[in-house]
Amino acid sequence: MRILLPFLLAATLHAQQPKLAPTRLSPKLIASLEAHPGLVYARYDQRELQLDLYRPKDASQPLPAIVCIHGGGWFKGDRSSMTNLAQALAAKGYVTATISYRLSGEARFPAAIQDCKAAVRFLRANAAKFDIQSDAIGVTGLSAGGHLAALLATSGGVKDLEGDGGNADQSSTVQACVAMGAQSDLQSARIGELSAAPNNPHYRPFLGGSQAQLPQLYALASPRHHLDKADPPLLFMAGELDDPSTHADETRLDLEKLGIPTGLTIIPQAPHAFLGRQTSFDICVEACASFFEKHLKKP
Repeated sequence: MRILLPFLLAATLHAQQPKLAPTRLSPKLIASLEAHPGLVYARYDQRELQLDLYRPKDASQPLPAIVCIHGGGWFKGDRSSMTNLAQALAAKGYVTATISYRLSGEARFPAAIQDCKAAVRFLRANAAKFDIQSDAIGVTGLSAGGHLAALLATSGGVKDLEGDGGNADQSSTVQACVAMGAQSDLQSARIGELSAAPNNPHYRPFLGGSQAQLPQLYALASPRHHLDKADPPLLFMAGELDDPSTHADETRLDLEKLGIPTGLTIIPQAPHAFLGRQTSFDICVEACASFFEKHLKKP
């Protein structure tokens, strides 16, 4: 019985915790947006990749754009998990897009980041159609999507990551990034240990092996590896209950040395995946809106 007491106590305390409200957007906010779902932004033979695009109905001039990238350990998830965030940010004066990308079970790295870059090029190629400021495109993402967002921000001009998803005449660079719950240094000792496990569900399927086996590929996939003075402002965001590795401490120090605006926003009492909780979501939206307002919108 003494062995069971801690578990019973934990269960009792959990039961006493107030239920957190799930994230919901007001019908008025949703009605204020125009939606363009299922736009094909890249093709690979018969394979098509789609995005859902949102913009304010009352916008009278071109707007900055924000690409929203979903998480799921690079092996699961879909763009619908970013719909609420994309719509909330669109209501603040942006064209936003949630994107699908090839998961690791379909195609290993660098497929996913090549898809992200193809999405940015698509938005630039269709800037006139959707009234987008082509020189003001930002990106955000959560978890695996946060990693891809950070990599997109830091790897401008890296040819091996561009891919052939279309609109090759357009740039895939972005002008601001909010990376949420993101791993920014895939060359870290922590990831080396995680990837060494034969049954690791994240890094090995994504990259094709362990860090020890594929050091150069892990470097190529690491946002920190690509840092230079041309990188855009990069804000990191993490739930208070998430692993400290999502704070990007060393990466932020590197960014500061390069003179690139950066920072860390901690969402109080929030887990790794915090977008499904209304309080955490609202804090996230305001932090993202403030950052993108400063770095994407022109005076």
